[in-house]
Amino acid sequence: MRDKKMGKIVGMTQSNYIPWKGYFDYINSVDEFYFYDDVQYTKQDWRNRNLIKTPAGTEWLTVPVGSSRDRLICEVEIRDSLWQRSHWDKILFYYKNAPYFKMYREFFEEIFLGSRWTNLSDMNQTIIKRISRELLGITTKFGDSRPFNLTGKKAERYIPLLKEVGCTTFLSGPSAKNYLTEEMMAKEGIKLEWMNYEGYPEYHQLYPPFEHRVTILDLIFNEGPDMKKYMLSFKEKVEK
Repeated sequence: MRDKKMGKIVGMTQSNYIPWKGYFDYINSVDEFYFYDDVQYTKQDWRNRNLIKTPAGTEWLTVPVGSSRDRLICEVEIRDSLWQRSHWDKILFYYKNAPYFKMYREFFEEIFLGSRWTNLSDMNQTIIKRISRELLGITTKFGDSRPFNLTGKKAERYIPLLKEVGCTTFLSGPSAKNYLTEEMMAKEGIKLEWMNYEGYPEYHQLYPPFEHRVTILDLIFNEGPDMKKYMLSFKEKVEK
């Protein structure tokens, strides 16, 4: 998606629970990707939940983490482990007939049932890294914002991280457009670009109508080894 020979491209965002394909496209579009979990935890967001497809439409898989808002994402504890079996049982029930479910069953069964997760951020980051490395072959370097001891608000908070790691281009998600500008970044010697999530092709998906914004599990189980053909950054790399 971007020419990585032109300096260092960096991306950064909060960790999500088994995110959608666009999240992994974002990771694959940068040289270094930083999890930004030392910020306020937000309820009814993607941090602790995601969508799967069912015959009745989409359904949330939600990790129970309590209702407190007075905590950072990296501080969110998972005290109950019963949800792990529940989530896996639902995935098994709705995706067991997907073309490639058997191929990836052991991989995900180990994630859900092989460990007892106690911290939301640690779990999200581990799952994202494993899918990136082991299933998608992404070579992007992963990092975490916590060691940088960031302070301040909005862009002022993470610009020091970008400068310290030698970022020349910051690829940002579109949600930051309400507070982040090219002029602001240019003053720091950093070029700003925006991640574009438009133009995804549809793939074979159980339970129509087609829905793009579901967990990447849906793409993996339905397209298997061809999953990268339906993700923009991989497709563009092949065409170059």
